[in-house]
Amino acid sequence: MIPGTDGHFGRIARDIGIVQRTVMVTGGRGFIGRAVAQRLLNSGYRVISLDTLPAESGGDSGSRVEISCDITARDQLRRVFASYDIDGIVHLAAILPTTAQLDPLRATAVNVRGSLNLLEMAHEFGARRFVFGSSLSIYGTYPADHVVSESDRAAPQDVYGAAKLYVEQFALAYCDRCNLESIRLEFVSLRIGRVIGPGTSSVTSAWRSEIFEFLSTNETKTIHLPFAASERILLVHVEDVARMLVTLLEARTYRHFIYNAVCESVVIADMKRELEGLNPKLQVRVGEGLAMGNPRLLDCSRFQREFGFEAMPIVERMQRAARGDRS
Repeated sequence: MIPGTDGHFGRIARDIGIVQRTVMVTGGRGFIGRAVAQRLLNSGYRVISLDTLPAESGGDSGSRVEISCDITARDQLRRVFASYDIDGIVHLAAILPTTAQLDPLRATAVNVRGSLNLLEMAHEFGARRFVFGSSLSIYGTYPADHVVSESDRAAPQDVYGAAKLYVEQFALAYCDRCNLESIRLEFVSLRIGRVIGPGTSSVTSAWRSEIFEFLSTNETKTIHLPFAASERILLVHVEDVARMLVTLLEARTYRHFIYNAVCESVVIADMKRELEGLNPKLQVRVGEGLAMGNPRLLDCSRFQREFGFEAMPIVERMQRAARGDRS
């Protein structure tokens, strides 16, 4: 079901102060969730931030409510939906790939069952749009010279990617059923690459933050990139991910259910050279890993054309970080 013009978020009404729309962000205290929540708050939305992490001190305000909630617990979710008139959902809560491989039962409970719970609550309580933070790991590994588009076959190679694909397929069928019942629920999915930017707090992929946080240092720092120097990886900055997710939330209409995020294909040797050139105090060590389970080249023109979206080049973001510019 492609949404019509009545499914958008009433930007004009919000701008003139008639109504404050309420958006739920799951995983709201995670890396991407924080960026999405802040962008929504800056645009005048009320944000219901859901996470299992403890609420931040002083986190609640008139426009932001932080709630500790396990999305696998239907009763907890129902209480939240019953307490707030939620217009839309940006669903980012998930057990991430490394942890998912170590605990596939928990990962399946959260990434699949939790997502289905959210879809059911959205349907029951009349939320209009459901924006899903999906992953390029849905595609699995492709030849290094193959440019992957949304029309390419999905062949995930881990439980994380498989869960993302299942939720997409379930949601499309579920929304079709809602349409037959004349209850409109709009679903759209953004398939996201490796997300970088300051503040990830990642133990297994610390380099994703360090390539920005260490650039303005006056001390000798070492960054470990786990990939081979000749390898390509698809990167996207967290602020651009937030922009894309909010774009899908606010769009008056969209032509597709699935979009590849606008990512940049970066050669590890080039990243090493750029980082060390920007700050001689940095030492970048590369590994021998390959970008298995993800594409290396990506066609993201569908999102770019439809929404007129341009991402800031990674090199420019690194140059800004080297100057101490956090914008």
